[in-house]
Amino acid sequence: MYLGNVAQRTPDKAAIIHLGEKETILTYGELDERSTRLARYLREQGLKPGDGIAVLAANHLDVPEIYWAGQRSGLHYTPVNTHLSVDEIRHVITDSGARTVFVSAANLDTAARALEGFDIMLVALDGARQGFRDYETAIASVSGAPLDGELEGTPFIYSSGTTGLPKGVKRPQSGNAPGGTLFGMAPSIAAAYGLTEESIALIPMPLYHSSGLTRLMICSSMGCTTIISERFDATQALATIEKYGVTDSLWVATMFVRMLQLPAEVRDGFDLSSQVSVTVGSGPCPAHVKERMIEWWGPIITEIYGGTEGSGMTRITSREWLTHRGSVGLPVFGAVHIVDDDGTVQPVGQDGTIYFSGGRPFEYHNSKPGSAPAYDERGWSTLGDIGHVDEEGYVYLTDRKSDMIIVGGVNISPAEIEATLIEHPAVRDVAVIGVPSEEYGEVVKAVVEPMDPAAAGDALADELMRFCFERLPKFKVPRSIDFEENLPRHPTGKLYKRLLRSRYWEGRPTNVV
Repeated sequence: MYLGNVAQRTPDKAAIIHLGEKETILTYGELDERSTRLARYLREQGLKPGDGIAVLAANHLDVPEIYWAGQRSGLHYTPVNTHLSVDEIRHVITDSGARTVFVSAANLDTAARALEGFDIMLVALDGARQGFRDYETAIASVSGAPLDGELEGTPFIYSSGTTGLPKGVKRPQSGNAPGGTLFGMAPSIAAAYGLTEESIALIPMPLYHSSGLTRLMICSSMGCTTIISERFDATQALATIEKYGVTDSLWVATMFVRMLQLPAEVRDGFDLSSQVSVTVGSGPCPAHVKERMIEWWGPIITEIYGGTEGSGMTRITSREWLTHRGSVGLPVFGAVHIVDDDGTVQPVGQDGTIYFSGGRPFEYHNSKPGSAPAYDERGWSTLGDIGHVDEEGYVYLTDRKSDMIIVGGVNISPAEIEATLIEHPAVRDVAVIGVPSEEYGEVVKAVVEPMDPAAAGDALADELMRFCFERLPKFKVPRSIDFEENLPRHPTGKLYKRLLRSRYWEGRPTNVV
C-alpha cells in the first residue's frame, strides 16, 4: 500500500502513462527515485514536516512525483486549479502557506504575476526561466537513495466556497511513516473502487481536482498502471480504453455526455470489453445519462457522492441504481442524518439538509468569523446539500442549500459572479444560478434586475457579458443573462433563489438539481 514497496517489487512496471503530444511512460522505479530526490531537495532547502508546497501544472507528467514527494516527506501539498484568476491563484498559494510552487510552462506568466513580491521559491517544470529554479537541475543535484525518517504527508485541497474565494480543507497529519494506510484511508476503499495491483486505471479528469488526485495516489499506492492525459477528448478516451485495455476509470457526468454525443458509428467502433469498474462522481449524474451509459457499458458504473471535505461518502452500483433510480447510494463511511433548519432529524422520505457523522475530521483553513460552520453542535458536518433517504437508507439529492453551481464536476460559487455584476452601473440587483444543461449537468445563468427596466434586452446582456469576461475566469462567466423587473427577495433582504431556479428546472429530474 505504498509507492516505495511497489517500486521494490516491480521497479520496471509502468506506474504512469502520460498522454500529451507524445506518450511518455514513467516506471515505478523512476517515480520512486524522482519523488525521493525531490523530497530530499526540499528538505535541503529547509522545508520540514508540516510545511507546504503547491502545484500549478494541471496534468503535467511531473505532477505525480511532486505529490509523492510531499506524501513521503510529511508536507502539505496543494494542487491549484489552473483556470482560476490571478487573484484566486494568489489567494490559494499564500493562504495555504506554501513555501515552494511548481509551475508548468503554460502557467509561468500567471504565477509570476500572482506571486510577485512574495518570498516563495518558484520552480519551473519545463526548463529554466528567469525568477524560477529549474526542476530537472534541482532533482539531479541530490541523491536518489532512500530518504531517512519518511513521514506521511497530506493533500491540502481548496474547494470553492459560497464566499467566492476557494476554501482550504486541511486535515491533521498522522505523524506516521507512509504505508500504514491506503493514502490515509482503509484498504477496503480500493475494493469499493474495484482496484487491484493488476488494474489499468484511466483518470481523464484534472489532477488538481480532489477526486483526480485521490484516485491517482490510491492507484500508485496499490501498484496499478495509471493513465493520465493533458486534456479530455471523448474519442481519445474511448481509443485509450481499447488501446491499453483499461479496466478501471474515473469520470464526471459531463464526460459521459460528450461520449454519448459522438455518432453511434464512432462509439460502436471501439472495443471497450476490458472495463471492469467505472466510477462517476464530483456532481450528480443525470438519470437519463446514467441509463444510457449502463445500456452501453453494462452494469459496471458506480456513482459516488461526497466532497473534498471527506466527511462522508455514499456509493451506489449500477444494479442498485436500477432499483433505486436517482439515488446516490448508501454510506461507505460516515453515517447520514437528514436534518431540518431547527436541527431536528427528519423521517424517511422527508427532505432536509444532509449531514454526516463519523467521517474523516477536517477544518476550513483560516476560515473567517461568521462564515458557515462546517459542524453543528453534535459534531455532524454538511456539504450544504438537501435530500432525503428511503426506507432502505438510500440517499437522494434534491437541492443544494449552498447554491453552489456544479458545471461538469467543477464547483462554481455564484457569490463572486454576483459581486462582479453588481459593480456595473446598469445593474440594480442580480442572482446567479445554475440552469439545466445536457452537456454539463448545469451551466451558469445570471438573472439581472436592471436600473432601467427599459434597458433590458440583448444589447445590455452583451455589455454585461463583456464586463464579466474582463473580470472573471472564462469558466465562471454566465452562459446567458435574463432580466427581471423585480427579483424575489424577502423584506429582510434574503433572495429566494429556489423560486428562480424552479422556473428553469421545472419538469427536470430532481436528482440533477
